[in-house]
Amino acid sequence: MIEVIGVRFKKVGKMYYFDPDGETVQKGDFVLVETARGIEYGEVVKENTEVADTAIVAPLKKMTRKATDEDAKTVEVNIKKEKEAFEICMKHIAKLKLEMKLVDVEMTFDRNKLIFYFTSDGRVDFRELVKELASTFRTRIELRQIGVRDEAKMLNGIGICGRSLCCATFLGDFQTVSIKMAKEQNLSLNPTKISGICGRLMCCLKYEEEVYEELNKKLPKIGDIISTPDGKGEILATQVLQQQVKAAVRKSDNEPPTIGFYHVEDIKLLKTRKKKQQELQEKLENQQKQEKQEKQEKTDKPKADKPKSDKPKNDKPKADKPKVEPPKVEKNDRIERLKQEKLEKIEKLKAEKSKFDKSKLDKPKVDKPKMDKSKFEQPKAEKAKADMQKQQNKPQNNKKTKHQNAKPQNEKTTKYQGNRPRGSKVQNQNKKTGEQQNDQ
Repeated sequence: MIEVIGVRFKKVGKMYYFDPDGETVQKGDFVLVETARGIEYGEVVKENTEVADTAIVAPLKKMTRKATDEDAKTVEVNIKKEKEAFEICMKHIAKLKLEMKLVDVEMTFDRNKLIFYFTSDGRVDFRELVKELASTFRTRIELRQIGVRDEAKMLNGIGICGRSLCCATFLGDFQTVSIKMAKEQNLSLNPTKISGICGRLMCCLKYEEEVYEELNKKLPKIGDIISTPDGKGEILATQVLQQQVKAAVRKSDNEPPTIGFYHVEDIKLLKTRKKKQQELQEKLENQQKQEKQEKQEKTDKPKADKPKSDKPKNDKPKADKPKVEPPKVEKNDRIERLKQEKLEKIEKLKAEKSKFDKSKLDKPKVDKPKMDKSKFEQPKAEKAKADMQKQQNKPQNNKKTKHQNAKPQNEKTTKYQGNRPRGSKVQNQNKKTGEQQNDQ
């Protein structure tokens, strides 16, 4: 156990523990305390008390001394300077056109630091703003972005209930609030009715949560089946604070249900909503299984052969029975219209095709001019005669002897590989073979 005192630096702020350093302090006294920011001026909220080690955040800092009248005057001067700093900062923000809303300014007791609190939708580049503020005030400057709930706590206002905001009057810390709390208290889930000035869920939803949790444990849920002094019934609604239930009750199976209100003590729970749903599911599953079995039995049954009758056949012709026409089934008008439209389209296409074919047949045939083949045949015959005469007039000394036609043994045959340019290897080899033949 450690002896501590509780100090608060704002009217509605968090309480911090400090070591009294052997001095006794009473509630409502003002003290100077050393903090991470520096020396600060605070009010004692908790007198000298002993607290467990787990409740303290180490390291525990000491109280410097009690405050005097001069310290109170310095605090008043600092408040005036904070207002001046607020106006100067607003001018710089408008000059630089920054998207931020300045909320409050705070100056430390020793005037070593100025803290500017602001809100904005996103990140803000305030480097130039810090430079200009540092040049004007010539102290350490800190810009701190805060949330919407902190803004409402600093500025204060009037809530839906007509009183000043809870967070600005007595709430030290913000507690988590969820929609589940509104559901348990049977409140409307309209966001305009549940949310406060800050736009978040109201803090007062947390106050009565524990009471509603205890009362809801005693009440049955909607849809459960209960037994009442009037008979069996189903729950339609519940009233938590009055501990009453609204139910539709039937005195007998044939009579219609009657709605009535019953206290929790006069009720007995027969079936919960979950059990009721499980029973319905089991019934549906059983019905489906029976239907499947019936279908299988029908398919698996073999077709029984009809027994032949021993009665003699009557040769008399049977009288014609009147034919009973089956009842005509009325078709949907829409289907008939679609069929008629399709038939009309097909008939139109056929008519167009027939017109097109007739137009082709009715066209007069144009006789193409015949070509005189004699013009082309005469020069061909003349060319053939001229070629025959040339062959007859050629000298017959060009015939080679067997010895000339024989190839030399040392000659190498080469394959012809496409069109080659002049002076290629094949032509040079042919020249050499011709010279060898002449030498022989």
